[in-house]
Amino acid sequence: MFELTLFQRAFFACLVIGFTNGYASAYVLINRSPLKLTALSHSLLPGIALATLLVGLSVMSAFTGAVFMAILIGMFSILIARQTKLSQDTTLSILYTGAFAGGIIILNYLGQTQELEQWILGNILGLTNTDLTMSFVIGLLAVILLTLFQRPILLTAFQPDVAETLGVPVRVINYAGFALLILVLVTTLQAVGCILAIGLIVTPGATVRLFTNRPRLIFIASGFLGSIGSAMGLLIAYYLGFPAAASIVTTLTIIFLLSWSLKALLTLTSKTSKKNPL
Repeated sequence: MFELTLFQRAFFACLVIGFTNGYASAYVLINRSPLKLTALSHSLLPGIALATLLVGLSVMSAFTGAVFMAILIGMFSILIARQTKLSQDTTLSILYTGAFAGGIIILNYLGQTQELEQWILGNILGLTNTDLTMSFVIGLLAVILLTLFQRPILLTAFQPDVAETLGVPVRVINYAGFALLILVLVTTLQAVGCILAIGLIVTPGATVRLFTNRPRLIFIASGFLGSIGSAMGLLIAYYLGFPAAASIVTTLTIIFLLSWSLKALLTLTSKTSKKNPL
């Protein structure tokens, strides 16, 4: 496996992208925002389709289009929610499904059926050195920023009123955090696709959260779990002939279910021992 350059690149991508998404999943979990992130992940495809229509498909055009569309849909969902009696979740659901459908129509019109499948379901074996470099740079930036501003992030998430009293720019922290998540999602797109990306950026944090309430520990442990789980998924895909992206997300899901089962067993054992001390 490791004699082939594309597998070497894919394995390294699993370690980098897995750690970045795992680390960011702690932020998603703390802010209780998986649903909004799901909407944003689906809104990336129409941005790629629009960029392809206007300037052609390339790494930079796809990246720019995806980021632009995610930000645009996020802003419109807030604007519509404020001017109507609808919740932001409702407007997000309407906008991202409509945009996603429009993206599929555009890519089919352009005859980009192969690229459509890759962006929806991912193709980690098709990553180029440019893709890998972009993933590494953005991943490094995300981890550094989430680490440096971890205290105001935690304060904003758990005690926003206290944070404002202490002079923490709560609104800026929230918007900057979601902008960072959009960048992380974009680097994940070609690896696992916009459909499965949400599993990679939510599951590691949820798994670690089963065993600890310490936010700082959740960040670092989720990063390593995302990295190891993604690498395991790629190895399983290689030896069993599974699609790589599906194998990665399935592996992380199985780890979550096993962890949940272990947690339930430990809880049951603890309750039993308390009832029967002898």
